[in-house]
Amino acid sequence: MTTPAGLLLTPGAGANRDSPALVAVEHALADARPSLPVHRVDFPYRLEGRRMPDRAPVAVAHLWAEATAWAAELGVPTNHLLLGGRSYGGRMCSMAVAEGLPAAGLVLLSYPLHPPGKPEKLRVEHFGQIEVPTLFVSGDKDQFGTPDELAEHVAAIPGPVTTVTLSGAHDMRGVGREKAVAEAVATWVGTL
Repeated sequence: MTTPAGLLLTPGAGANRDSPALVAVEHALADARPSLPVHRVDFPYRLEGRRMPDRAPVAVAHLWAEATAWAAELGVPTNHLLLGGRSYGGRMCSMAVAEGLPAAGLVLLSYPLHPPGKPEKLRVEHFGQIEVPTLFVSGDKDQFGTPDELAEHVAAIPGPVTTVTLSGAHDMRGVGREKAVAEAVATWVGTL
């Protein structure tokens, strides 16, 4: 297993790189021993001032470019980077890795298994191609996928999977929730 050199972190569809959960993760990993640098990035639609998220091919290509550039800056190959994000951002990172982007692991916060109220519209077709260590941090009242649904579908991932269920909904907002998410990520990173 490769020791991570950094975490490339992406936001959910309705947020940007400065969302509280991502900032909390960055601070937790900066305070960890050893610390781990975090590079928070926006997707092209956000950079261009659009509201509608990019389709997967655009987002995945952007992640390849961002990961490649940041890995070069750190002086490591991309398989020394953790990739991850919240909701849409995490899903796009998982798709990039499933499509062959080398990574040390995935950090998936509030992974959107399906749209709210539409459990038949699953977003897990690529799980069988994920062979890196993967962390899922989700709320116990997440309308994009219950803990039981998550447990059922992550079984398709051949790589090692860790799931952490916290109190809360999909947004994981509220007093102490961002901190709990960040602590879960820092604890998991410490095991790699």
